[in-house]
Amino acid sequence: MSYKDSSKPVKERVEHLLGLMTLEEKVGQLIQPFGWQAYEHIDGHIKLSDSFKRQVAGGGVGSLYGVLRADPWTGVTLESGLSPREGAEAVNAIQRYAMEHSRLGIPILIGEECSHGHMAIGATVFPVPLSLGSAWNVELYREMCRAVAKETRSQGGAVTYSPVLDVVRDPRWGRTEECFGEDPYLIGEYAVASVQGLQGESLDSGDSVAATLKHFVGYGSSEGGRNAGPVHMGLRELLEVDLLPFKKAVEAGAQSIMPAYNEIDGVPCTTNKELLKDLLRTEWGFDGMIITDCGAIDMLASGHDVAEDGMAAAVQAISSGIDMEMSGEMFGKHLLRAVREGKLDTAVVDEAVLRVLTLKFRLGLFERPYADPERAEQVIGCSEHVSLARQIAGEGIVLLKNDQAALPLSKASAGKIAVIGPNADNGYNQLGDYTSPQPKSKVATLLDGIRRKYADNPENVLYAPGCRIRGDAREGFEAALACAAHADTIVMAVGGSSARDFGEGTVDLKTGASKVTENAWNDMDCGEGIDRMTLGLSGVQLELVQEVYKLGKPVIVVYINGRPIAEPWIDEHAHAILEAWYPGQEGGHAIADILFGDENPSGRLTVSIPKHAGQLPVYYNGKRSRGKRYLEEDARPRYPFGYGLSYTEFEYSGLTVTPAVIAPEGEATVTVEVRNTGARTGAEVVQLYVSDVASAVTRPLKELKGFNKIELAPGESRTVRFKVGPEQLRYIGRDLKPVVEPGLFRIMAGRHSDDTLSSDLLVSEEA
Repeated sequence: MSYKDSSKPVKERVEHLLGLMTLEEKVGQLIQPFGWQAYEHIDGHIKLSDSFKRQVAGGGVGSLYGVLRADPWTGVTLESGLSPREGAEAVNAIQRYAMEHSRLGIPILIGEECSHGHMAIGATVFPVPLSLGSAWNVELYREMCRAVAKETRSQGGAVTYSPVLDVVRDPRWGRTEECFGEDPYLIGEYAVASVQGLQGESLDSGDSVAATLKHFVGYGSSEGGRNAGPVHMGLRELLEVDLLPFKKAVEAGAQSIMPAYNEIDGVPCTTNKELLKDLLRTEWGFDGMIITDCGAIDMLASGHDVAEDGMAAAVQAISSGIDMEMSGEMFGKHLLRAVREGKLDTAVVDEAVLRVLTLKFRLGLFERPYADPERAEQVIGCSEHVSLARQIAGEGIVLLKNDQAALPLSKASAGKIAVIGPNADNGYNQLGDYTSPQPKSKVATLLDGIRRKYADNPENVLYAPGCRIRGDAREGFEAALACAAHADTIVMAVGGSSARDFGEGTVDLKTGASKVTENAWNDMDCGEGIDRMTLGLSGVQLELVQEVYKLGKPVIVVYINGRPIAEPWIDEHAHAILEAWYPGQEGGHAIADILFGDENPSGRLTVSIPKHAGQLPVYYNGKRSRGKRYLEEDARPRYPFGYGLSYTEFEYSGLTVTPAVIAPEGEATVTVEVRNTGARTGAEVVQLYVSDVASAVTRPLKELKGFNKIELAPGESRTVRFKVGPEQLRYIGRDLKPVVEPGLFRIMAGRHSDDTLSSDLLVSEEA
């Protein structure tokens, strides 16, 4: 049959297969039930569930979500979950049954979560995207995405629900950790690298997965930083900021998109025809699949209240451009009846099915539906990927403060070192949300990393947890203070937790020993659905730091967290501060490498950190008219966008723009000299900003338009070059079209958004 002939064009194969399908089979292709419910794992054996078999018999299943996912939501644990080999075998059993027990033998699309590593047991856990963005190393991130794709496809996963391209506007939002930062240009660069890395050179290879861009769109600008809240944004800002990374990723060839839960100006993204059809499909030419987030269609009738019931919600969604529903609840219940009752045209269903089948053919699933269990064992969690996780974690760590060169430490000068705090030895607290359960041996905590540095004299490393992330329990203070009293240097590991309750027990605050409790303590204060009113440390962590500080010893604060922390007291009193974000499974080693100078910190902030949550929003690229100060404090952040210290010093000079006058379609070259004036080799992130001096509509004070991470030896200098042309100078004009307006532009280059050299560029029609 034509659709099984791989020599035929994809379009011809899809159209032939579609013509053979019944309405029941078509609707089956548009639903995505939960994959972990498709099988049972008993004593190392895979048994397909009766419910899955019934779904196959009733018209088939287009896709399964999270077959390999393991976490408290799925109920899949280390004990009940699948090893890399077993995961591949389970996918094979599912595919084999679906293809052998359905009339047309259509393979299932296996969709998996891979925001910072495949969310399956045994997979490599990389740092969260907020840390990845802070590395400002797009090439390294692309390499990481290749590793994630290899691990995922080796088990049979064919599409991933990443990258997250939301622009963070209010970091109180719990999903800040899942984002690259607050700047659309930087996010766009990572977006392109993600698509290239995940999808590879050929989508149908055994090392590639289809990328799903999410959340389309405006999700990071919700009211009050509350998850899925309304977004109040004009179309011009939407086009210039939030849509920009998506546009770049679509141009790079992304195959799938997930609309956001939120509404924009009263219209839920799930049913926004202007976005999903007019802009995405017609204007941008996107021909991939659009899949909802879990429960998004149900929200139309129970949350947004733009549909009177589930059927109306399902019809609205598919008519607006949705092709597949994650969870499959509304489509599975209502689409067949909607067509039969004349509420939905079959042609609308056919259009959605066509796109789902097209993606399956592009992925090569009809030719190679099965995974290779042996390769899964070899690739997943391999030493090469673990080394990569350590490298990229190190590059994402930001040195915020270093008074009197308190860092780096040396074992000789540091003497006995006390590692204190709830994040000193809690592996889950450094992994972030969307992480599978992990054996303790796989995750290197900060305490593990420091102990390795002191392998020859382990008695010089002391430890006490002191307190938990949340709650007011202080019974650990006494042990922590005693520990600190016996040390010469104190490292305080505080911050946040996005660890969901894995039932792993808790820690004895008096002894630091792990203990199993009937109800494990849940310290989660970040992650999806965990939004905050403030940015201060949770619980009694600040009080613990203050009590330890009273001992009069050097105090190094290491933040391990998923959103910026605003603690003025720590900013003023700590001798040094490291922002490590959630650094992944190798995070403890990466932090220790920075602390002891084996690596020179090169991370730079991609979110501005305020002095106080009351200053929000403080994102750097705000309008000139946003105001100057409050009664109590100015409006400037504590640490600006792009900020980060090094163990060496860099000097900028000789900024030039050539030519100084260009036509609107012309291009200039910006050069700046950067010299390492310190005594250590280090990496610097050279940042290019553009400011439109006068424009027809109000514009941001400045915008990032380029960056280059370079490494320089002591005394070495380098000329860094950037191109400035229409892409860097245009904006969305009064007619909502891109325009490069003649006039004066200020070109800036430097170490962060508030520390730059500048020169002028004139755009003239007469040039």
